[in-house]
Amino acid sequence: MQKITACLWFNNQAEEAAQYYVSVFDNAKVNSISRFGAGGPGPEGQAIVVEFDIAGQTFQALNGGLASSFTEAVSFMIDCASQDEVDRYWNALTDGGDEGQCGWLKDRYGVSWQIVPSVLSRLIAGPDAAGSQRAMQAMLGMRKLDIAELQSAYDGR
Repeated sequence: MQKITACLWFNNQAEEAAQYYVSVFDNAKVNSISRFGAGGPGPEGQAIVVEFDIAGQTFQALNGGLASSFTEAVSFMIDCASQDEVDRYWNALTDGGDEGQCGWLKDRYGVSWQIVPSVLSRLIAGPDAAGSQRAMQAMLGMRKLDIAELQSAYDGR
């Protein structure tokens, strides 16, 4: 078992959310589902904890009730090797969710994600300080990040 596991607190959508997340990512699966028994604090048979893996990282989805909500204070960053990958995750996770600025979004459950092309760190921390500033300014004007536009801004085109 990994040392730290993210636990996502849902009112009553833990199983639905876990199934959704494993459908979005290629290397993902539900590992186990613990359910409420008779006389438990939730409806008998409803999931209380769903453990699932995404890209080798284990998560738990908990039906904790009490209508807790997610904030941008905690987010999950997805490192994307290509624009196709950025587009795929952006489209899947904004379906029923909300677009944010600079590659941030909230999915249909309110969980915050950052969809980031791998090349971004090279562009905004590159050896050309003026190019890095241009790439940063381009990023600040985007919702979904566009690799070609970021590269073009860095190059001064």
